[in-house]
Amino acid sequence: MTEVESAVEAQEASTFSLIDCDVHNYPNSIEELMPYLSARWQAYVRQSGFSGPGGPTYPKGFAQAARRDAWPPSGLKPGGDPDFAREQLLDEWGIDLAILNPLYGMTALHNLDFANALMRAVNAWTAHTWLGSDTRWRGSIVVNANDPENAAAEIKRASADTRFVQVLLLVRSSAPYGKRQFRPIFAAACEAGLPVGIHFGGSGNPITACGWPSYYIEDHTAMSQAFEAQLVSIVCEGVFCEFPELRLALIEGGFAWLPGLMWRLDKNYRGLHSEVPWLKKLPSEYILEHCCATTQPMEEPKNPQHLMQLIEMIGRDEFLLFATDYPHWDFDSPDRALPPVIAGDLRQKIVVDNAVAFYGF
Repeated sequence: MTEVESAVEAQEASTFSLIDCDVHNYPNSIEELMPYLSARWQAYVRQSGFSGPGGPTYPKGFAQAARRDAWPPSGLKPGGDPDFAREQLLDEWGIDLAILNPLYGMTALHNLDFANALMRAVNAWTAHTWLGSDTRWRGSIVVNANDPENAAAEIKRASADTRFVQVLLLVRSSAPYGKRQFRPIFAAACEAGLPVGIHFGGSGNPITACGWPSYYIEDHTAMSQAFEAQLVSIVCEGVFCEFPELRLALIEGGFAWLPGLMWRLDKNYRGLHSEVPWLKKLPSEYILEHCCATTQPMEEPKNPQHLMQLIEMIGRDEFLLFATDYPHWDFDSPDRALPPVIAGDLRQKIVVDNAVAFYGF
């Protein structure tokens, strides 16, 4: 039995009924971050006219990639009004805890000093504006992966606030996260006792191995390629060997691809293990012991039994974490996202117990 499974068993009497592992909060403008920037960077923003990281490479199917009904009456952005988000998400669906993942694209900035200032500002803004607005919110520490040493320092600083429950990376990075240059981030996360979440999106290299696609539908569908590449890198470069306590969440990347990836990686390991002598067991064992994945975007085969077969192929009931992806257009509502075929103990684990164990709630 793995550590995650043991913790799940210990939490069977959890008083929670629903935990959402992926919610998005956004600053409405750079003005919201100004109080959390030093005088130097406030002057820089004013003088340069900086209004925020650049717009999406692929225009989304809906403005702000949001549900039409997620625009608050206040006139703020979807994900920009804590009170409205509380009413529309937490209260309406009876969510006990929800993890905020602010997708602020500081990694797209080439000025590392400014990107680091924005990193700190976003975390301070999340703590003050969102975590202070309702005790059901939990936060993710956003980091500038292009400067791992400063990212590690920010993890150490922000993790003193125990309302932050994970470190957040974006899947489309400038290099695979298994590379040794990123070790300070994983070391700091482990020192703080926090899991690392890798989320859909980012800036850097193309999402595919053959360059940039043309359309948002391709971007939205093909991002799973980046998740596969990151996971193979992290396993094969020995990150889990160096940090045996590391927990990794794959957020908004799907999960149907996992069985085939694990089968292929295990097969290749049997013939090529001499190249990665630090691996002492099958790659799939590292994945199942250290990782979880969110349900959103939920896999929707025509035959619901195929979904159950897929979960069985993954091989661990503790692997999936429920998520809505609020306020995005492909929001997974708690009453419809999990089909009736997912029932009983498995359903309870997905909607509550796995998150309790993985995040230590």
